[in-house]
Amino acid sequence: MVARWHTSIVKAPKAMTIRLSIEQAEALETVATVEDRAVSEVIRAAITEHIENRRRDPKFQADLKARLVRARRLLDRQSDS
Repeated sequence: MVARWHTSIVKAPKAMTIRLSIEQAEALETVATVEDRAVSEVIRAAITEHIENRRRDPKFQADLKARLVRARRLLDRQSDS
């Protein structure tokens, strides 16, 4: 479902399921409780931080570019067939 407001398009949130060890779940719940935040909010913040770290990581960026180049070559070969 896509909601429209004025000229911008807002994507509906995507639900995902993750599996955690008992220890991870307990630690996550503890952090959320101490910070007085919802577990889902703590998870989203951790994911955002992880992605931002990758955006600033030169090695990750180089690996990403290399994968994109390989994918482009494969697509080009497919279209030439």
